[in-house]
Amino acid sequence: MTDLLYLRDGEQRSFDATVAAVVDGGVVLDRTAFYVTGGGQPHDTGTLAWEGGTATVVDVRKADGAVVHVLEGGLPAVGTSVRGELDWDRRHALMRTHTALHVLCGVIWNEYGVAVTGGNMEPLSARMDFEFDPLPEGFKETIEARVNEELLAARPIEIVFLPRETAVEDDDLIRTKVNLIPPTVSEIRVVDIVGLDKQADGGTHVRTTAEVGRIRIVKTESKGKGNKRIRIEVVDA
Repeated sequence: MTDLLYLRDGEQRSFDATVAAVVDGGVVLDRTAFYVTGGGQPHDTGTLAWEGGTATVVDVRKADGAVVHVLEGGLPAVGTSVRGELDWDRRHALMRTHTALHVLCGVIWNEYGVAVTGGNMEPLSARMDFEFDPLPEGFKETIEARVNEELLAARPIEIVFLPRETAVEDDDLIRTKVNLIPPTVSEIRVVDIVGLDKQADGGTHVRTTAEVGRIRIVKTESKGKGNKRIRIEVVDA
C-alpha cells in the first residue's frame, strides 16, 4: 500500500519515493504527497523526476486498491528512485477551498442544525448541498457574513487520529456519517476547526481559517425537495 503522506502533513510540497509498480500510463509509488481524487476534492498535479527522466503528473487515482500516478512524458521502471514535486499553487488553492467548505458546514450546522448531503470543489470554487426546504429568509447574506466572520477569527485547524470506537461515540461527528466508513478502518482522521466544526475527513486543509481569505456565495439552487445547493467562490482577504 502507498503511504499517503498528506494525511499527516498537508504542507509537504516534495518527497522522495520508489516506484513499486508500473501500470498502463502511470506508476504506483511506495509513498506519495500527491492527493488522490476523493471526498469531493480533486487530485494534485506536479512532476516526478528521476535520473535520466522527468514526467508530469496529470492525474492521481485509485485503481484496484492501488494509488496510480498517471504520467505524461515517460515512465520510470520498477525500483527507480523518484522525486515528487507538487504544483503548490493548485494544492494550496484546494486547501483553502476545502477549509472554506468545512467552515460553511460548521456555520450552517450551528445556525440551523442542518446536515450536508454532498459537495464538490475545484481550486477556489465549490458547491455544497444541504437539507433545506426552503432556504430561510435572508439566508445568503446571513451565512456569507457569518462564514467570513469565522474566517477572520483565525481559528486553528488541527488534524487528529481517533480510534474508530472513540470516533463513532462523538456526537460532534455524527453528521459526517462516520458509520459509512468501512469497518476495516480502525483509525479515523478528524479535521477539527477548533471551536467551530469537527468532521471525519481525508482531505487537505490550511493551518488557520484566516489563511482561506474570504468567501462569496455566488448562487443558491434548488435540487429537489429538501435539497438546496450553495455555490461559493474563495477570494483573497
